[in-house]
Amino acid sequence: MITRFHHAQITIPKGQEDQAKAFYCGVLKLKETPKPESLLGRGGFWVEVGDQQLHIGTEDGVDRLLTKAHLAYEVEDLSAIEAILKENGIEILESVPIEGFERFEFRDPFGNRVECIKVI
Repeated sequence: MITRFHHAQITIPKGQEDQAKAFYCGVLKLKETPKPESLLGRGGFWVEVGDQQLHIGTEDGVDRLLTKAHLAYEVEDLSAIEAILKENGIEILESVPIEGFERFEFRDPFGNRVECIKVI
């Protein structure tokens, strides 16, 4: 029986790990976690999101702006994360309202769709 997600993976273009670390570890303050040695040659890196992991892999030939696929980060202070994103040149996108939640979306610097959501 499935009990929870172990990890999720998004992709960035090959060779852009430094830019992705600047965004995910620098701007979003996610902590990088070591990858197993057997996977080091595949590019990318992993970060911690609470007690789960986000794997940021590398992949070329993908137009991330065309997909509705996304991650949703549950946040404590929606306005604080919105301010941080705006300070770093990230455009905030409106989301369709959902009763019981405040939320917004953005695209990361690589085109991945991301949602920030708070239970109200």
